[in-house]
Amino acid sequence: MSRKAEHMDLALHAEVERISGPGWDELDLVHEALPELDVAEVDLSVDLFGRRLRAPLVIAAMTGGHAGAVEVNATLARAAERHGLAMGVGSQRAALADPSLVDSYAIVRECAPTAPVIGNIGAAQLIGQGEAPALSIDDLRRAVDMVGADALAIHLNFLEESVQPEGDAHTKGCAEAIGAVASALEVPIVVKETGAGMSRRTAERLRDLGVAALDVGGAGGTSFAIVERLRARQQGDHASYALGMALGEWGIPTAATVAATAPVGLPVIATGGVRGGLDAAKAIALGATAAGVARPLLAAAVEGEQQLDTWIEEFTAELRTVMLLTGSGTTTALQHQPLVAHGRLRDWLGMWPSTARASL
Repeated sequence: MSRKAEHMDLALHAEVERISGPGWDELDLVHEALPELDVAEVDLSVDLFGRRLRAPLVIAAMTGGHAGAVEVNATLARAAERHGLAMGVGSQRAALADPSLVDSYAIVRECAPTAPVIGNIGAAQLIGQGEAPALSIDDLRRAVDMVGADALAIHLNFLEESVQPEGDAHTKGCAEAIGAVASALEVPIVVKETGAGMSRRTAERLRDLGVAALDVGGAGGTSFAIVERLRARQQGDHASYALGMALGEWGIPTAATVAATAPVGLPVIATGGVRGGLDAAKAIALGATAAGVARPLLAAAVEGEQQLDTWIEEFTAELRTVMLLTGSGTTTALQHQPLVAHGRLRDWLGMWPSTARASL
């Protein structure tokens, strides 16, 4: 089984979420008993990359590069098209190296001709890794063309790479490379963390490098340190397994990383432990433009189109109801509603006293 297939299998069937959670349960929205708003008037639509989404939901980057990914990506893409959502694809490095794998990614644009699609490549591949040369701008254009991407995500997964038995060890020079790509490529660049979150300082650095948006990928959903430690155990790699045991809870909780990065001024996609419309509402109230969801949508997709539609419809109904109950007719209005933070989240927010949300 390929590494990508192993990742999908573990994400679906193993206990890979960190214990301490994303922080949504440490944030309360304030109930508005007299909203003066009909639920049918609640507008969930948002702009992302100059495109209008019918709901603030991004089907987060998950898979590609193996045979099992074709049908999963097709199912997810058809749902993105039906519901007016954006969708990201998994890392395209495999298909750049092996053209026989292109279809597992290209199927997304085929099945979602009008949905915003986000391509994906790793930051580690923008610099040399041992004998493997850095990807060129032409390589990145191929990745964009492969899926007809409206934006390209450059993912930061150095926690995963550190635990992964065959991980890429070199990181120095990635920031400069991201800036060069942002200057040269014709589509917007999204920098995407993959489960450890971003600090205010990192967000400011990325903004200054010319990045167009942030997918904060906070801690609290699938932990790739845990995924890789399970793979290391299967391979008998004791050192990688021990490192994964030590770092399974590493990272900034998603709620905290949204609060940290939103004031920087870039669109923020809140990915990491979003499990329903209430979580998404809290992320948007903290300043996110949209929520990214991976594991629940993957689980629904393997069950079929109807199960996937049901999950999305329940998500949007929950989000719309929460917006009604806070008196928020739009997501912009939700971002101005009072919030109450407590527990560890309140401690995290103390690191960023200049947060735009004075009510926290």
